[in-house]
Amino acid sequence: MILNHILHCWTAVRDGQLVQVVNQKVMFICNHCPFVIHLKKDIVKLSNFYMKKGLAVVGISSNSVVTHPQDGPEFMAEDAKLFKYPFPYLYDESQEVAKDFGAVCTPEFFLFKKDGRRPFELVYHGQFDDSRPSNNAPVTGRDLSLAIDCVLSGQPVSSNQKPSIGCSIKWHPGAKQ
Repeated sequence: MILNHILHCWTAVRDGQLVQVVNQKVMFICNHCPFVIHLKKDIVKLSNFYMKKGLAVVGISSNSVVTHPQDGPEFMAEDAKLFKYPFPYLYDESQEVAKDFGAVCTPEFFLFKKDGRRPFELVYHGQFDDSRPSNNAPVTGRDLSLAIDCVLSGQPVSSNQKPSIGCSIKWHPGAKQ
């Protein structure tokens, strides 16, 4: 239910007019995870590039502040300002959004497309690229960029998608996942 609400509420302002957003990137990120820290500047760069082409982007932190206070709203606001996030960075206090998406780690990327009156369709659920904090592979955003390019050009997205690798979502102590 929360997932549908998030996807259906997107609107954007273009040239002073409200328009319904067609394609959306939802990413689960946080402040402390080394895998997210490794990608932050490039997440911002990729988001800026594709938002100019009409892609709606949102970052969500679902980590428990009981176990990881550095991932709470006040620190999220500082991080968003420091890295100049061009997208909303939302806190999922109940962790219901992460559960609805089936998110398990940070960073984790979901790309949705909307075609006419059809419901939103998940077309990509995977990694940013092959880069990791300690593997010396360059950060390119290749995997996610290829999927976004396909969506924006009306082409099918490859079903060959590598899962995200990172830090597990920090669930509230005693919570059921």
